[in-house]
Amino acid sequence: MFCRCPHCAKARELGGKNIRTRSSAIIDDTLKIDFPPDTLHHVLRDRIDLGLVKDLFVTHTHSDHLRAEDLEMRLPVYAHGLDHPLRVYGHDAVVRKCREAVGRPGAEHISIRRILPFETVDTGTTLVTALPANHDPDETCLLYYIEKDGKSIFYGHDTGLLPEETWSWLASRKLDLAILDCTNGNLPFTGSHLNIEAVLAIRNRLNDAGILRNGGQTVVTHFSHNIGLLHDDLTAIFNPEYIIVAYDGMVISI
Repeated sequence: MFCRCPHCAKARELGGKNIRTRSSAIIDDTLKIDFPPDTLHHVLRDRIDLGLVKDLFVTHTHSDHLRAEDLEMRLPVYAHGLDHPLRVYGHDAVVRKCREAVGRPGAEHISIRRILPFETVDTGTTLVTALPANHDPDETCLLYYIEKDGKSIFYGHDTGLLPEETWSWLASRKLDLAILDCTNGNLPFTGSHLNIEAVLAIRNRLNDAGILRNGGQTVVTHFSHNIGLLHDDLTAIFNPEYIIVAYDGMVISI
């Protein structure tokens, strides 16, 4: 937000799909992945009814993915007209950060539950399996495999190259949509985030292993300003590979 580099200046000048806030996703209005500091902005910009969300799955505690303090806005006095609790899921560091922010609110308002790698949560409408990421060696970071109504999504960021144990678990599954980290763009691969070369390698392995269904889609997201690539630059790179470049407010049907 303080940056004055030419890439940020150009993005602000052009606007539109070049304005990138911090990443999250909502599935069918009721399941949310991550809770970044820009969530209120997303609600206002995209006219989202966050009161519909029943389940919040958090990948890790880095500040661009979890602003636990804003969970207080889900409690009485701040939030009215709610008819169900919000169930929050994450590994130990996520649980600890959420507890520090809101304590132990009544289960009728917010429940906070620790989940382990390879554990599957049945929300009542959706099956969500936590998978190991390769991101922060000091924290158990998670990716998510999400199944609903015969369709499946892999939410694959933040991470570097996927751990082999994650590949082993995915080997017997099918995907309709893979969402992949592309933080490093055309910069050298660093290990904890993907670049373009690593994205293509993962997409190709998904295809070669028969994990990505015929007609399945791949989306790249979570771009750093340090890569110096605006939206049109990224689409010029990924369109020939039939990979979709995410932008704020994008909606995909599968």
